[in-house]
Amino acid sequence: MNTARSGGVPHILHLHSTFAPGGKELRTVQLINAFGRKARHTIVSAEPERLGAADRIAKGIAVSLQPEFPSLKGRPTPGRLQKIAQAMQGYDLICTYNWGAMDAVMAHTLFKDLHGLAPLIHHEDGFDESELRKLKKRRTWYRRIALGKAAGLVVPSEKLEEIALVDWQQPIGRVKHIPNGIDTKAFAMRPKKDALRLIKHPGESWVGALAGLRTIKNLPRLVRVFSELPENWQLVIVGEGEGRDAIVAEADRLGLNHRVHLPGAIDDPARVIGLFDIFALSSDSEQFPLSVAEAMAAGLPVVAPAVGDIAGMVSEENSAFIAPQGDEEKLGASLVQLARDKDLRKTVGEANRAKAVAHFDEAKMIATYRRLYSSAMKREI
Repeated sequence: MNTARSGGVPHILHLHSTFAPGGKELRTVQLINAFGRKARHTIVSAEPERLGAADRIAKGIAVSLQPEFPSLKGRPTPGRLQKIAQAMQGYDLICTYNWGAMDAVMAHTLFKDLHGLAPLIHHEDGFDESELRKLKKRRTWYRRIALGKAAGLVVPSEKLEEIALVDWQQPIGRVKHIPNGIDTKAFAMRPKKDALRLIKHPGESWVGALAGLRTIKNLPRLVRVFSELPENWQLVIVGEGEGRDAIVAEADRLGLNHRVHLPGAIDDPARVIGLFDIFALSSDSEQFPLSVAEAMAAGLPVVAPAVGDIAGMVSEENSAFIAPQGDEEKLGASLVQLARDKDLRKTVGEANRAKAVAHFDEAKMIATYRRLYSSAMKREI
């Protein structure tokens, strides 16, 4: 049992499905770094071996990583949920993330009063492949019950806000729509030519993507639409994941392996995204992809399907290059049109940059989270 609630620096418990570098994990790191020494943190991952996002936490911040804690995976039996609730004792705030931590949310609702648990704020950033086409009824009902005593439910997209209110039947005062934010100044900096292990040669142009190499990102589709571009164009997909082999196989099938590059994951997207000439996604599902906001802040045009909030994120000038979901032909045509016209890329990119600065700067996001967490704890951070 933790013994932190003693009036000192507030102690926040973070329960994640995974803490590998990804959107929700890097946002957690963003907030931890912004709060600095005004809070201390304990981070638990349902996949204990996947903790790479912790490498980006600033030095000097008190963080306990993967302490002894009941597994977040398993059948939601009363005994197991009771053990999770007992392990959540003593903190000042409990933050849970996505379906992978939903048993902890249920444990909190069932045993909050018995064990005197701190307020809980749940964060939902999207769905895995199993709920891509349709929400699972069992999960929907489980969420409705589990979220019963949550102090807040944070979602980054309008689509998720609608799901939370309608499908999960959460009261309007509990649901908090907080768009993800980025350091827009950092993404405006000109990157070094050797920022990646891949060198951009004179005369080359790059289509770039930042994404976890997962099935739901459908990156073989991006390889296919890229195949229509001239030889001086290169496709650079930055990220890691189990979908790498499928991307390589599609590039081999199309004879593009000399123009499709997979340099792996990077620590700081702001150092490399400016090397791209066009940013592209081909996902089957997104909510509020941070990579799109980052590309906009770097002054890039964006080609992507109209999934999640993407169509509303980009500037009006960019809207024509967002394809209907599943329309591979339109996705390819958008890419070709931008590849042919450098001036058009510049115009669209400048409009995206202006919108990113106005709407997606991290200062607003951090201030909103700070107010939310402080209000839940009744303590300032």
